Parts: sequence; structure tokens; C-alpha cells
Amino acid sequence: QVQLVESGGGLVQAGGSMRLSCAASGRTFSNYAVGWFRQAPGKEREFVAGISWNGGSTYYADSVKGRFTISRDNAKNTVYLQMNSLKPEDTAVYYCATRTFINVVTMPAQYNYWGQGTQVTVSS
Repeated sequence: QVQLVESGGGLVQAGGSMRLSCAASGRTFSNYAVGWFRQAPGKEREFVAGISWNGGSTYYADSVKGRFTISRDNAKNTVYLQMNSLKPEDTAVYYCATRTFINVVTMPAQYNYWGQGTQVTVSS
């Protein structure tokens, strides 16, 4: 089992920045890929960013490319999502998830463990 806890959400004005953290406990987190997803009201959960087990590969949705950066510190069992130039359309509940493989995929159904989510609200 892996337990994930997100933190760092809140309210920010458009153009601002925010950093989300995803702290893991349980099984060997450092061997697994991690993804950040988000879900806005009335919409499906969508892939935002992903990072491979050792941080060597990162992936981003087109909507956040150039604005968001995913990183990980395996010594701290933590993955981060730095979000810059935030837009109102970034408003959503953000979830981190991990899968027991080293590579990133974008389909939510292929992730085994999920955090409870953290709300990000960007005001215009």
C-alpha cells in the first residue's frame, strides 16, 4: 500500500504561482512513476503532469506546458507541482497518483493509489 497526501492548494489570483506537494508513505515510492491530475466541476479527471521513477522523464498536458513543472525528491518521498502563470481555467481539485511501474501514463485508470485531492482556485 502507498498513502498519498497532497498539500499546498488554496486561492490565488490569475497570473500568480502556487506549489503543490504530494507526500508518500508506505511501499517504496521511489520506484514508481507519479502523476498529477485535476478535476473541475462537471468535467472528467484529466492528466496534468507526470514524472518517471527517477525523475529522468517528465510529461505535461499541452494546456500547462511551459507553465507547470513537476519534480520529485525521493529522499523525502515527495513530488512537487510548481504552477506559474495560473489561469482561471486551472481551477480544479488536484490529485496526485502513483502506479507500481517506473513509466508515466496519462490514463487515470492505470494508477493504483490516489491522494484525497487539494483545491486550487484561481480568481480572475
